[in-house]
Order: sequence, then structure tokens, then C-alpha cells
Amino acid sequence: MTNRDIPLSLVVSTLGRTGSLQTLFESLAGQDYKNFELIIVDQNNDDRLQPLLETKKWPFTLRRIHTPGQRGVSRGRNVGWKQAEGSIVAFPDDDCWYPPWLISRALGKIAETGADILAGRAADESGRSKNGRFESKAQWIDRANVWITGIEWVVFFKWSALVAVGGYNTNIGVGASTPWQACEGHDLMLRAMAGGLKCFYDPSLYGHHAELNIYKTDAVMCRKGRIYGRGCGYVLRIHGYRLGSFLKWASRPIIKALLFLLGCNIRRFVYYRNIALGRFEGWSNRLYDSV
Repeated sequence: MTNRDIPLSLVVSTLGRTGSLQTLFESLAGQDYKNFELIIVDQNNDDRLQPLLETKKWPFTLRRIHTPGQRGVSRGRNVGWKQAEGSIVAFPDDDCWYPPWLISRALGKIAETGADILAGRAADESGRSKNGRFESKAQWIDRANVWITGIEWVVFFKWSALVAVGGYNTNIGVGASTPWQACEGHDLMLRAMAGGLKCFYDPSLYGHHAELNIYKTDAVMCRKGRIYGRGCGYVLRIHGYRLGSFLKWASRPIIKALLFLLGCNIRRFVYYRNIALGRFEGWSNRLYDSV
């Protein structure tokens, strides 16, 4: 398909959630920009989403692609974008939501910059960054800053860019059948830049997401630190980052782990130790135990 029928497609790969999806739907219904479609790639084995999809007339085109038995956010996103009709495609998480100006501002910024891929950040309603470290100034993305210039669910792609890179690597991302459970978006942008595509970051573009509670580092958070760290290390490795670059990204959680150990905060020590260990496992392609 070469002629795109609408300006924008939003593709959501989802499994196991309903309430947070309704929050996303409501935020999309309140967007200043109206001409878009929403594609739900439903990986649930049941029809739990039917009430949400059918009981209310949403003010946007809504399509459901049911793929029971398939798993992995990257696989779901690939299913969705390949059936999208938009010239621009974005991939909201199934538990995020957008401020009303985000879509119109993002489309304007793509037109202004000519970027093939446009990235924003995660923030609260006041604009304070959360769930990661992000650059404070707008800039072109490169191999050095790609790790702090975007988050997967606030990235807008030209459809042609997705075609050029072949979409997401299904071996990376939450739900993949591998240990590499994060950084699928960084991998995609690194492949895009290697192919000559232009990626731009603007911190004025942000969406919302529940904040990760790094202060209550229970077993679930410690596991997330490990598996997300593995994904980061793996992407560093497959894209040829040298030891110095790896150490840059491993040293921060190591230092934090040591500080919390000295302060006798064992839970937070374990969390940051797991991030560092996971990054080493991914970069070295050697797993030390299951999580």
C-alpha cells in the first residue's frame, strides 16, 4: 500500500488490561486533533475488551485485530502497523494516556523538522519527567544520546520509516520469548539511523504513565530492574557499542547500589544491583540465573 488514507494511525498491543485502556481511550477522545484511527491488537485469549470496544461510540475510527495465543509487544505492534492506513504511526502503551495537545503538536513538529521519527518523553501533568532520564533540549538523535531522547510510547514514525527498517525486532520487548524484555524502541531507532533515516527529539512532547515506584523496591520491581537491564545490555551489544559505552550505562546503577548498601537500604541496593547485573548479562550474552 503506497497511498496512505489518513494522517495518523495509533497501534496498541495489549494483553490482560482493561481499565487502563479505557483511560487511554478517553484521553484520545479528548485530543485536539481528530483525524486518526486506533488499532487495538488484542492478544487476550478471551473477549474481555468487547464491552470497552462496543458500549460507547468513540469519536475516532476503532479497529480490533484479535491475535489470541500470540505474545510480545513488538509482535503485536508489527501486526498493527502493517495494517495501518496512516502516513504516521505511533504506538501508545495500553496503560498510558496523552494530553489533549500531543497529537497535533507532534504532527506539526514532524512537518517542521522533516524527521522520519519523532520522539518525546514521559512526564506528569506538570511536565516533570519521570520513569527515566531525558534530555532537556530539543535535538537530533544519534548513537550517543538515543538512550535519553525518547520513550517507546511517545514516538511517532513515518510509515515509510517502519517499512524501511522492517518494524520492531520481535526478539526484544515485553513478552518476547527471549530474556531481552526492553529497549525495543532504541533498537528500532538505531537501525533507522544506521540506514540514514532522521530521528528528532523534542521534550515539549510528552505523554503520561503511572510512575514506577523505585522507593518501594519489592520483588516485582527488582525483577523488572533485571529484565529491563538485560534488554538494554543486549541492544548495546548487537549495535556494536564498545566497552567504554557499556561501562557508562552500567556505572550509574553500580554507584547507586553501593550507596544504598552503605546506607543499609538493602531493598534499593538489590534493585540497582539487578539493573547493573542485567545490563552486563545482556551485553555479555551470558545469563547467570533466571528471574
